[in-house]
Amino acid sequence: MDEIIEEPAELVERLCAIDIGKIGLVACVRVPHDVKPGRRVQEVREYATVTSALLELADWLRCQQVQKVAMESTSTYWKPVYYLLEAEGFDCELLNAKHVKNVPGRPKTDKLDAVWLAKVVERGMCRPSLVHPQPIRRLRDLTRYRRSLVRERTREKQRMEKLLDDAQIKLSSVINDIFGVSGRKMLQAVIDGERNPTVLAELAHGSMRAKIPLLKEALRGHFDDHHAFLCRTMLGRIDALSGDIAEVTARIEELIAPFAAAAERLDEITGVGVTSAQELIAEIGVNMAAFPSAGHLVSWAKFAPIDKNSAGTKKGGSTGKGNPWLAATLGEVVAAAARTDTFLGARYRRLIRRRGKKRAIVALGNSILTIVWHLLSDPDARYQDLGADFYESKISKQRRERDSVRQLERLTGKKVTLDQSNEQPAA
Repeated sequence: MDEIIEEPAELVERLCAIDIGKIGLVACVRVPHDVKPGRRVQEVREYATVTSALLELADWLRCQQVQKVAMESTSTYWKPVYYLLEAEGFDCELLNAKHVKNVPGRPKTDKLDAVWLAKVVERGMCRPSLVHPQPIRRLRDLTRYRRSLVRERTREKQRMEKLLDDAQIKLSSVINDIFGVSGRKMLQAVIDGERNPTVLAELAHGSMRAKIPLLKEALRGHFDDHHAFLCRTMLGRIDALSGDIAEVTARIEELIAPFAAAAERLDEITGVGVTSAQELIAEIGVNMAAFPSAGHLVSWAKFAPIDKNSAGTKKGGSTGKGNPWLAATLGEVVAAAARTDTFLGARYRRLIRRRGKKRAIVALGNSILTIVWHLLSDPDARYQDLGADFYESKISKQRRERDSVRQLERLTGKKVTLDQSNEQPAA
């Protein structure tokens, strides 16, 4: 028989719940009754979301001796309210709107939503979302903006490549990176008015000179002044974005300095570089107290399947939608690790054969997050690769024989039988 645990009806004595909108908010304060023990009294007020009104709200909460302030994560409207009240010294909690949704069939107004949220929070019926401290938040703003700039630069490069194809300039068919040293020389020359493919091909630099005959054919198009104008504009945008990315990166390196030791440990993981380590810290933070175990971190990042069972039937196995910025970083790390002759690379290749590419990516991302949690939880921990032969060393001799026979049968289409003779070879 399951043990019955009686929990207190009220866990938070004095609290405030806020329903936030773009131009205004509704705050509900619930505190103990002055003369009736065990009873609660509540007061609801409305405020604008400008700074002066929020300071008035903070003064009112101090007068009410509020211990905790809770609010829904409505779009980005919660951020200025949360940050201001946090700076004023209040213990703030951010709640997922899905977790505190009002009961269907009841009237819905901003006032009723605030009251409902207060009742949910005072009984401890909802777990707060993770909100990083200010240094991590600022670092995250920069890493996300850098990724956005890189994506925009990539889009501009793709536009330019399509424009060159329109002009029958097949440079990308010969050069992997048309924005490298040789490619930029040729592009600048053709923009400046040079149309002779022989002259343009001679601008090849280093090992690219071996492809001069191919370059002559690739540069024989109908590039005119119209294409030159567009290419000049696109190159200017690409160079401007590259300069912005360099400035943002320099700022990131300044803000990552207090977490340099953690970034170095993460950089040791297969597939994780300096940029990925910075982005992982910006999205996850360095304090793993928010995640009691590695499984909590993996579940929070939505890199673990959600268990849905009902009446003995398993329903689905998706991971859900998590942090897209963290997922993008992990995707790049997995892609880099999959090409290596390491434990993670061998694990990816082993999984992709049995489970497919998508599941292999999620599984390897799960493993990487587990490693990250251990490295950030223990400052003395260091990453050590288990080796590409880790799984092979754990497989018994009989299993290896069985797998080898099956592979040989699939290859030859014939039945293979092992000779169990105990005869020893002649000395």
